[in-house]
Amino acid sequence: MANLKQTQPGMFGSQKFQDRLSVIVRLVIAVFLILFAIFPVLWIISASFDNSNSLATQSLIPANFGIRNYERLFNLDPNFRFGELNYWRWLFNSIKVSGISTILSLSLTTMAAYAFSRLRFAGRVTLLKAILLIQAFPNILAIVAIYVIVFQFGQIIPALGLNTHAGLIMVYLGGSMGMNIWLMKGFLDTIPRAIDESGMIDGASYWQIFIYLILPLLRPILVVIGLLGFIGTYGDFILARILLTDIKEYTLMVGLQIFTAGQFDQKWGVFAAGALIGALPIMTIYLTLQDHIAGGLTAGAVKE
Repeated sequence: MANLKQTQPGMFGSQKFQDRLSVIVRLVIAVFLILFAIFPVLWIISASFDNSNSLATQSLIPANFGIRNYERLFNLDPNFRFGELNYWRWLFNSIKVSGISTILSLSLTTMAAYAFSRLRFAGRVTLLKAILLIQAFPNILAIVAIYVIVFQFGQIIPALGLNTHAGLIMVYLGGSMGMNIWLMKGFLDTIPRAIDESGMIDGASYWQIFIYLILPLLRPILVVIGLLGFIGTYGDFILARILLTDIKEYTLMVGLQIFTAGQFDQKWGVFAAGALIGALPIMTIYLTLQDHIAGGLTAGAVKE
């Protein structure tokens, strides 16, 4: 009977073989995904060093290698007809608009989420549902209405009208707060209320509890929301293109579009160089804050 129970492992029945096959399959998939993700970046890098300025003859290793595109981008080539354009001004405008909108959005979102999570007031649930319902509609549906509102608002307060960074920031704030409030509220609900109660016992007000006890625990979600908000506004093209009309007030995405807007004179090499340098702020911020994105700081916050 013992001999009948013994079976000879086949070629595909060996556990060792299956483990090796599983590792090989995972490695192949991982390599494919890495190449799929990194190929566009390598193509942009190659195009930025290709002096031919043409995508039709573009290859991964440029035949006409050089730094002429960067010279044109930095206004070092007097023969370049776009030499009067200021790339650094566009980059500064993008960082300014994205930075201010992110800071203001985080401030308003955090306070609103704290009120929805910790306080109980009339209409609380209705407001939360209304915020979620509004976010269900694509923002692109409101572009015409946004343009009219900003235009009419500019008639009263010119500093917040069309072709102003303040007006663009106000639009970004209105579009980003809804979903961010829900994300922040969900994180706040995971923080034990015992922290609030301990602060109240010591005589702390709601504001003091929020600033000194709750806010330090929100660092992970603040980093995530801030990073997503900065990337979203930094890479926005549609709203910035509609609300900004002066070339000096352009953000980076709108300014780079000029290089590809010509019908017979498209500067793809300069566009690639500008896009590559424009990605550096995002990469820098992400690499700086990547340690804070994952993980939570609420574990062990309440002493047992």
